[in-house]
Amino acid sequence: MISPYDIIKRPIITEKSMGLQDERKYVFEVMKKANKTEIKKAVETVFGVKVKNVTTMNMLGKKKRQGMTRGKRPDWKKAIVQLTDDSKSIEFFENL
Repeated sequence: MISPYDIIKRPIITEKSMGLQDERKYVFEVMKKANKTEIKKAVETVFGVKVKNVTTMNMLGKKKRQGMTRGKRPDWKKAIVQLTDDSKSIEFFENL
């Protein structure tokens, strides 16, 4: 069984994600193999909130080069979680 703490890797804090908080949406980097139901249960378990909707995106890693050496950053998955209107907000994001 996968732990909810393994599914949610880290919050993504950018200007765009901070603007989404007005709509009660929060952005997380999640485990690549996690589906929407697992992400919803993990957020509800870890933060104690009610989730209305989950949107996921597979993000491709950027291609990088240093001199003659070429490489690529790893691919990752992003989830935008929308909370219900009667749910409390996630306290982690309030102090930022």
